[in-house]
Amino acid sequence: MRQLIDELDTELVRLLVKRAQLARDIGSLKGDQNKPFFTPEREHQIFQRLAGLDSGPLRPEHVKAIFREVISAARAAEKPMTVSYWGPPGTFSHIAAVQTFGRSTQLSPAESIHEVFRAVDQGRSDYGIVPIENSSAGVVPETLDMFPQTNIKICDETFLTVHHCLASGGAGLDQIDRVYAGPQPAAQCKDWLRANLPTAEVVSVAPTVRAAEMALADKKGAAIVNTMTVELMGMTPLADHLEDDPGNRTRFVVLGFNEPARTGSDKTTLMFNLRNRPGELYRVLGAFYENQVNLLMIESRPAQRASFEYLFYVDCAGHRTDANVGQAIDAIRGFALETTILGSYPSNDPSLK
Repeated sequence: MRQLIDELDTELVRLLVKRAQLARDIGSLKGDQNKPFFTPEREHQIFQRLAGLDSGPLRPEHVKAIFREVISAARAAEKPMTVSYWGPPGTFSHIAAVQTFGRSTQLSPAESIHEVFRAVDQGRSDYGIVPIENSSAGVVPETLDMFPQTNIKICDETFLTVHHCLASGGAGLDQIDRVYAGPQPAAQCKDWLRANLPTAEVVSVAPTVRAAEMALADKKGAAIVNTMTVELMGMTPLADHLEDDPGNRTRFVVLGFNEPARTGSDKTTLMFNLRNRPGELYRVLGAFYENQVNLLMIESRPAQRASFEYLFYVDCAGHRTDANVGQAIDAIRGFALETTILGSYPSNDPSLK
């Protein structure tokens, strides 16, 4: 049986080499035609096709994980690519970057969400990945506020199921006086903290790895972190699955300049501002209803260029080239002062499957 496995491994390597050679040929064509090397719509189609195959004892998520790395290695054969994420290593953004791009991509940690945007905008990174909303704590305002400052688009999205744990430098749970956590993790674990550490001070620190560093330096401190951070930093785990909502998920978006083609399972994100007069938002929402476009998210943020004015961000189901989505966007442009399509991209939203 082991001999058969060795023979299969040899055949697998031969096939992987052939696949990488084909990917390199495609990369040459992309370079000649100035096409992007990361094509999420194509990867989306590959994963959909693989999910429909009989994988025997392998679960679909196992097949996807294997091919994520195959695609990552093949993409690296086409062109080495750099992706910025909100670091340092061990953050949820780091995990999301690995989940999206695989380990054959050069992943570059950035000090902040702002710096991820700047790295992509200035060409220091090919792509970036940032959190945009959480199922429990809502949108990430730092991400939304950066879009008006750049011409960056959303190329793709990924969802990460969030599992939090409490870890320290060695102190036991009964010794903890302070818990270091980012605003989002703290909000996602508030019931657990209230029940298990009611007198502990919650100290706001972001990102997750910074919270871990402070906990390691504090003999009576602990941090809300993920399992990757515990392993990377050699922390002592005190409790697992702190999240109040077991279905807690964070949505991350890929930043770049791609305009992915339609896949048939897409999402479009818009940004617009309105005149300060009655009924304007009502008219915009009516454009979605009249064209039968499913509205998935709407959020307002203060406009940075004027006091007491607001920008609206909307996610809707469909691609900008879909007839009904295009008609809705045209109608909105008739109402709004300014409308920007931040991207149409393959949807990985489980709620739309």
